[in-house]
Amino acid sequence: MALKNKQNRTIVLPICETKYDSFINDNEFAHKTIQSLIKKMPECFPSSIVGGYCFNGYTRLSKKVNLKMRKIRTNKISYRIRPSFVLPYQRGKTNEVAHPLFLLRFGVPFWAIAFVFGRNPMWWYRLFLSLSQYSVVGTTIRDPKKLPKNILADEHHIKIRGKKAYIATTVGNNCFLGMAACNKADENTLVTAYTNFKEEAEDLDADYQPITVNTDGWWATQNAWKILYPAIAVVECFLHAFIKVRDRATKNLKQYFDTAADKIWNCYRADSRRSLAQQIRRLKQWANKLDASAMKDNVLKLCKKKKKWMEHFNSPNAHRTSNMIDRLMRAMNKHAYNSQMFHGKKIESTSKNFRAFALLYNFAPSSPAVRAKAKTLDSPAARLNGSTYHQDWLHNLFISASLGGFRHHRNTL
Repeated sequence: MALKNKQNRTIVLPICETKYDSFINDNEFAHKTIQSLIKKMPECFPSSIVGGYCFNGYTRLSKKVNLKMRKIRTNKISYRIRPSFVLPYQRGKTNEVAHPLFLLRFGVPFWAIAFVFGRNPMWWYRLFLSLSQYSVVGTTIRDPKKLPKNILADEHHIKIRGKKAYIATTVGNNCFLGMAACNKADENTLVTAYTNFKEEAEDLDADYQPITVNTDGWWATQNAWKILYPAIAVVECFLHAFIKVRDRATKNLKQYFDTAADKIWNCYRADSRRSLAQQIRRLKQWANKLDASAMKDNVLKLCKKKKKWMEHFNSPNAHRTSNMIDRLMRAMNKHAYNSQMFHGKKIESTSKNFRAFALLYNFAPSSPAVRAKAKTLDSPAARLNGSTYHQDWLHNLFISASLGGFRHHRNTL
């Protein structure tokens, strides 16, 4: 999905609505406002802004919101400045849609949103889908230094018009960082799907190289990441190996499974290579004494992967289990269920649907229990960045998506 072929030239800034008339009509006030914001949030402006800029007129008066926008020119390119209180394409005011979009994060159908808040379901659907045009990585992460070195990846199984499909999902620091729908889960298809994340990450940091990626045991996923990042270390999820053993433990094997579970988690808790090798050896010796069963086969398979479990000691900060991505995928599963098998004919529309959902999840406020611990950092993206541009979550999302979230290479057409 080529996101950079259509350059976004809209700068979104936190300009107060009560001061917007002054910003439009008073050049001196506008200059002071822009210069102040360049110092505070330079990443929201084109990189050429350091060489100076000049005013370049205004956009036409919008009949929808009865406002016009200033235009500036830098490096021979003209940009629009949109205040964060105005929606993209000047559909309306941000505060009018913040609550409805928040409910979409939890799977409330579009017809219900329209029934309570007015307009029609398609208007809300198009507004939701418009979020997909932004870079998920660049919008979520402001500072290249915040790009996670240890990531997680997996394919979420869905159906599109009744046929099986997959969402290649990348997660880091409790945020969705990549979403792409695909019809197959083979190596070549997954390379294309995960390339989306790579391109957006490299737009933020051209030298970005993750150290590790946590995956399940699917060979195509692991090979895809090795192709995208040859130096990356693939850390296989230990939890998935345990689940395969658990799911094949019948009632007759209950007493043996309890022993196996203890021994398997002793392997996980080993604090050195020597200790891990010892625990795996003991597990293998014990399993070989069991009668033939599917559970025994999977315990022995776990033992054969000793080298993969050793990989963690090379990267102590790597994710050893897929807990983080599994937790986020539960929200994806609810979204997929409420979308009723995605009746669109093109795989691209499903990608857009999930990309929009990813940004809603990253920026929408978390539960009160989570927010109480994080105080003012009420969303996953806010906690990742350590600060926000605006106290309102939707304002913060739009400001973060200034220039479409493509922050460094965006001047290249």
